[in-house]
Amino acid sequence: MPTEEERPVVLIHRIPALKQPLASLSERFTLLDPLLHSADSTHSFLSRHASSVRAILCLGPSPLTSDTLSLLPALEIVVGSSAGIDHVDLQECRRRGILVTNAGNAFSEDGADYVVGLLIDVLRRVSSSDRFVRNGLWPEHGAYPLGSTLGGKRVGIVGLGSIGSEVAKRLVPFSCSIAYTSRKKKPGVSYPFYANVSGLAADSDVLIVCCALTEETHHMINKDVMTALGKEGVIINVGRGALIDEKELVHFLVRGKLGGAGLDVFEDEPHVPKELLTLDNVVLSPHVAVLTAESFAALEQVVIGNLEAFFSNKPLLSPVKLE
Repeated sequence: MPTEEERPVVLIHRIPALKQPLASLSERFTLLDPLLHSADSTHSFLSRHASSVRAILCLGPSPLTSDTLSLLPALEIVVGSSAGIDHVDLQECRRRGILVTNAGNAFSEDGADYVVGLLIDVLRRVSSSDRFVRNGLWPEHGAYPLGSTLGGKRVGIVGLGSIGSEVAKRLVPFSCSIAYTSRKKKPGVSYPFYANVSGLAADSDVLIVCCALTEETHHMINKDVMTALGKEGVIINVGRGALIDEKELVHFLVRGKLGGAGLDVFEDEPHVPKELLTLDNVVLSPHVAVLTAESFAALEQVVIGNLEAFFSNKPLLSPVKLE
């Protein structure tokens, strides 16, 4: 284990609500956290340490703007701790040649498990029937309305990345047929590829949204896509809230133009459209799809691995391509 003098310096970037969950980092690195130094403003703290900071660890979705990056002239790498990196100014990182990493595969399996859980919940009305029993409605109303089977469903995956691939792997044993859309066709993947999401939706019973949020994918699940999916169609979103036009989604669900939805992410978190709160065909969760004790342990290894690789001039574990 390196001595304190030998430990590389890593700046912690986080919003106050996020605590640092990666305890073993302090054993390997000298951590600078502006929020632990209340005597200094963040600006003055960063300015004072600017020349020594080559690496920054961005915790969760904490926004990392060009203004913050401008205070760090020596910065060479942004190590992300989330799968999505839409909160980082990637254009500025690309301009300055700053490397960027994300969580890699740390969240893939738990995220995929959650997708399947949300989908089964929506189709079989698990959460809704639980409320039915707890609220004492069973003796009064008798049989609960029928759900729909998962087996044989046509599932369209929007973003066949690390989570999307694991989702497909889990749904094949349910006899679901899988198709997908991504920025480009994946080599060596046998599932049918669709060049656009509307075409995928038209041939699907379920749309699973798990791609990155970019300027191009913002509101990609729009009115036309929902219309193509149809009134029996189900949408599951574990990507980012803004991948879906939320106002249109609410409109379609309230008016019965969609069969249901399982939503772990929203456009204005932690605020959720009130219209969704009373719909029994909608399952809501507070952006926790990938969060387990095991996924945090895997994330710790990815973060430490990326930092150690950077400081020893070795290949990064989970680099992000800045196109």
